[in-house]
Amino acid sequence: MEPGRAIDGDPDRTPPHLVVSGIAPALRDGRYAVKRLVGDQLRVGADIFTDGHDVLAARVLCRAPGERRPASTPMTYSFEDDRWYATLSLDRPGEWRFMVEGWIDRFATWRGELDKKVGAGQDVGSELLEGADQVREAEPHARGTDHGRLAHYTAVLGDPSADPGVRVSAALSVELQVLMTAHGQPYGVTRSDRRYRVRVDRREAGFAAWYEFFPRSATSDARRHGTFADAEASLPRIAALGFDVVYLPPIHPIGHTHRKGPNNALKAGKGDPGSPWAIGNEHGGHTAVSPELGTLEDFRHFVATARSLGLEVALDYALQCSPDHPWVREHPDWFFIRPDGTIKYAENPPKKYEDIYPINFWCDQREALWDACRDIFLFWIAQGVRTFRVDNPHTKPFAFWEWMIGEVQREHPDTVFLAEAFTRPKRMYTLAQLGFTQSYTYFTWRNTAAELAEYLTELSAPETADFFRGNFFANTPDILHEYLQLGGPPAFRTRLLLAGTLSPLYGIYSGFELSENLPVREGSEEYLDSEKYQVRVRDWTAPGNLDPDIARLNQIRRSEPALQSITNLSFHESGHPDVLFYLKGAWGRDLLGAVSLNPREAVEAELAVPLERLGIGENATYEVEDLLTGERLRWKGARQPVRFDPAVRAGYIWRVAGGEGGGG
Repeated sequence: MEPGRAIDGDPDRTPPHLVVSGIAPALRDGRYAVKRLVGDQLRVGADIFTDGHDVLAARVLCRAPGERRPASTPMTYSFEDDRWYATLSLDRPGEWRFMVEGWIDRFATWRGELDKKVGAGQDVGSELLEGADQVREAEPHARGTDHGRLAHYTAVLGDPSADPGVRVSAALSVELQVLMTAHGQPYGVTRSDRRYRVRVDRREAGFAAWYEFFPRSATSDARRHGTFADAEASLPRIAALGFDVVYLPPIHPIGHTHRKGPNNALKAGKGDPGSPWAIGNEHGGHTAVSPELGTLEDFRHFVATARSLGLEVALDYALQCSPDHPWVREHPDWFFIRPDGTIKYAENPPKKYEDIYPINFWCDQREALWDACRDIFLFWIAQGVRTFRVDNPHTKPFAFWEWMIGEVQREHPDTVFLAEAFTRPKRMYTLAQLGFTQSYTYFTWRNTAAELAEYLTELSAPETADFFRGNFFANTPDILHEYLQLGGPPAFRTRLLLAGTLSPLYGIYSGFELSENLPVREGSEEYLDSEKYQVRVRDWTAPGNLDPDIARLNQIRRSEPALQSITNLSFHESGHPDVLFYLKGAWGRDLLGAVSLNPREAVEAELAVPLERLGIGENATYEVEDLLTGERLRWKGARQPVRFDPAVRAGYIWRVAGGEGGGG
């Protein structure tokens, strides 16, 4: 069959001469962007091959954000797995795009054949003339000294009267090889069939400790609504605990109509502040602040103070409106209208949310609505906010989020979006693929060693970690798990240690440090006297608080690279069903973690240390440092007995210092 001739007369079935396929990393064959962080190295792999024995060459063409032209990075061939690889340095946030090119390296093919024939003592006069033709073709593509050197080689190789040894030496010289690599023209170039996307985020998008609190509760008197100034006074304590992000639930004016009272009562009493998620009243909507909290200038001052303490402020983005929101009056067509002309309130039977109107994202005026929703982000970005926790994104259209996130990050590539999507895995993962930077997870509901190992194995797998970054909140205003309700302070210490060491992203909601664990009723995950509906005053110095545990954990997280990644996680035999034993690898700073999931009883286990993974001989003596206490221990062998006492400590984090002798 002639090259390029169609198969069975079908012009769309041309047989490939050179194949470029199997591009990685790629998400749904490049439909969505894989995720990386600034400073990461992106290893691009591809299957590139052809018929025959021609020598191939390949490269990655990658266009960085803000660049008009792509940069070229050569790929190298790995015989071990028959693939080509290149490594790219990601030095700025934004969307990167790359494609892979492969081609026949005619000069390398010719040079290899020439070398074989010379070694076999054959006459190579004709081959040298062929080489001269190739070098001559490269000359127009070189300038200056390189052009002159190529012309010189053309003359030497193409002169039949010259000494054969001199001609061969010139043909096989390293200099000519370098010149032809730089200026020889690819032959039969084949490109990947699409450009592949990489979403590069700032480092804080992948590693951070979050702290959630309500500014209105930053008061010493439950009868007095807290202000931004009061909340600002709380920031030094939060910073001292080692947190990176302070997340505030909605700070906007709260509706009056059907305002909820304490413990979600259907009627609010005089002075009841209502739910912050019922957004909007006569003072404004999503771009206004509640007058009870202060002014917009007060909020900007709060953000500036937080920044001076090394804290970033995250805001809640909840696309819903109270009946008193300005949009209800100005744009009633943006909502769901019943046949009787009234606006439909939110429902999740048997629950009713009369204080909230959901938005109709597919209304006739959806372009204006979507623009208005985007402008909310842009407004708060202008006030100094770069991180947003998005409320219930799975109840809004996927197309809306893909458009929205793309619009915002095109102008502000450092913006972080956390999806509060407690939903089915496919929806949760799809939101991450569409562009959400981080996501809440099922961590709260994984409370046995087996459940955690299974779930974390899924999240840490490269195919998941390429697009999904789980933020392990140990509790939220909506979720007080039974494990915390029944386990008391030991359960809180356990969940804290697990969240902060298993995931590079974790968070707690205020009150966690005081081991608050009273539900509104048995079988419910709602807090008694939930802060969602009332002001809560707390004594942060109360005896038994977890501040020392939190501060030490966050200090360790910042100093240990192993805790700043999730793909370095593996689980190992613990010798007890209640004990989770895991390794987090890092160059020269490997960590071992062991945590008991039993908050009521002492547990003894015999850990199976993965010596081979740690590079330690079977009979070697090695040292580990307990990072929670600073104690140093000398271990020998894989089997190590450990005791867990919930009244004393929930678990251990050991740094492996290395082994001595006794190689296995």
